[in-house]
Amino acid sequence: MDLKTVEHEALRLSPEDRAKLAQKLLLSLDTLSEEEVEQAWLIEADRRARELDRGEVQPISADEVRRKARGLLR
Repeated sequence: MDLKTVEHEALRLSPEDRAKLAQKLLLSLDTLSEEEVEQAWLIEADRRARELDRGEVQPISADEVRRKARGLLR
């Protein structure tokens, strides 16, 4: 199966399944263990939550993030 076929089929998956697949693919590139990656994400999520609580950053809706991401991919 070639890359274009895999990409086409992957994009037909539900958003949840695409996210799971993306995570697995990214993890396959990392040298960190899955537990280390999970811990790093927890630390990052905590940092971001504190920034929001302090008013240092403004939240962006998932719809807005999706719109911007699609714009970048065009």
